[in-house]
Amino acid sequence: MNYLDAKSAPSREDRLHASIAFGGKCAEVRTCALAHANGCTNLSSRLFSEAQGCQFTLSLAILNTLRKAVIIMHGPIGCGMCSTANIGTNKSFKRLRDPNAEGLIWLSTNLDEADVIGGGEKKLREAVLYADKEFRPDSIIVCNSCVPALIGDDIDTILTDLQRETAAIIMPIHCEGFKTKLMATAYDAVYHGILKKYVRPPDRHLPLWQTDEDQFKASYKLSRNVNILNVGSMSRADEVELKRLIESLGLNVTFIPCYAEPDDFQYALETSLNVSICGTHDDYFVGHLEEKYNIPFMVDTIPIGRKNTNIWLLKIAERFDLAEEARRLIESENRILNEALEPFRTVLRGKRVYLAGGEVRILATAEIIQDLGMEVIGFKAHHYDKFVEPIFDALDNIDEVPFSVATNQPFEMSNIIKRLQPDVLITHIGGNNIAAKHGLPLLPLFGPSYNYCGYSGVFEVARRLHKTIRNYEFNRQLSLNTPLPFKKSWYEQDPFSYIKYVSAETGEVYKK
Repeated sequence: MNYLDAKSAPSREDRLHASIAFGGKCAEVRTCALAHANGCTNLSSRLFSEAQGCQFTLSLAILNTLRKAVIIMHGPIGCGMCSTANIGTNKSFKRLRDPNAEGLIWLSTNLDEADVIGGGEKKLREAVLYADKEFRPDSIIVCNSCVPALIGDDIDTILTDLQRETAAIIMPIHCEGFKTKLMATAYDAVYHGILKKYVRPPDRHLPLWQTDEDQFKASYKLSRNVNILNVGSMSRADEVELKRLIESLGLNVTFIPCYAEPDDFQYALETSLNVSICGTHDDYFVGHLEEKYNIPFMVDTIPIGRKNTNIWLLKIAERFDLAEEARRLIESENRILNEALEPFRTVLRGKRVYLAGGEVRILATAEIIQDLGMEVIGFKAHHYDKFVEPIFDALDNIDEVPFSVATNQPFEMSNIIKRLQPDVLITHIGGNNIAAKHGLPLLPLFGPSYNYCGYSGVFEVARRLHKTIRNYEFNRQLSLNTPLPFKKSWYEQDPFSYIKYVSAETGEVYKK
């Protein structure tokens, strides 16, 4: 898997053969993914596309959480300006981990038309030196946008030279948006930089005066350390819940990469197991750590939903010969959860739900929906790859459920919602404005202020769904007073009429 000799990570279209365009049923997309039939999981695309995702902004979703770091966006002032929306919340979330943490500090090289002709290297050099002198951070992170990549700015050479003049660790992130249509490549771009600049054996040793017993205790503690790879969409409450469950088994927990400090990635090597919350985010990182440092990993589960959390806990426990302890914990947690969910089921049972967002997350959340007696009537995934497959196992009777693959593409989603007429929408945060105009109860798929993970997460989703369904007057009034954003003729067409498929065998372009 070693890609670290390259300047940047490969796109996920090439590395994972992921799909960004599909319309059909769950059974069809699973068959295509397993057999690569007709190339429908990798070679499909659109004749028309609306609101494509960008890996530059998604890279910032992780990088903005890192503590003791300054972010430099190398590009025009518009690139990354979305970061201004979470300056306040970013500081609050950092201080939940470290009360003395500073908020988000970011700079832009503000490239203009003259820089497109003459190059932006001078501005980049000035920005790095200013950041080091003004803020004295542990790390300076340079995110390369489309413009400097297109005009040929050699940021790696510049930053290598500047490393001799600065105290901070300088980390380039090659996350140019034009390089991939699959914005999840951003996770690989960020981890590529972290692996090259932050990850190294920790610079600490056992003192010579320690006894054999002290060394044995230190070795025993190391053998029971677990890294949980968190994601930007997780809340501190999610981390507290997962830490509670893992520590109930007598294990120690560390969370990386979000809200970590540069030094944390050194000590992250002092672990016996890396546990990914979501394979979509972490396979690039944990794969390299296993290859380079021989640290095993778990990447095929996500602890959202009762069944998924049961599986997640048991798989971790089995790595440490703690299966019996895990089964007792699971039995106890499920007994308590059953009692807590019963009042909500009476109101929620039979409601029809449509889910849209990250592919692993929507399928995991669907398990909560079925647990509550609700009916899953459709999915829309940002993309589709092999990490989705294990999550299907926790769901019942969904082969005929509609499944679409689209990074954003709100025109398709609006058409599908109009056809399916769900009772509830569970959709990706930040993309709910059009969905709300259909006048339906709406629950964000994630939120960094709420708990979704573990057993307490199941309860919280049920509680919030119960509240949302009983009071959605704002969305109802919105639908009565605001027209849907697309022409009536579009809602009469097949929502997947703009998707084209390419045969992997013949190269022939066709439509389903």
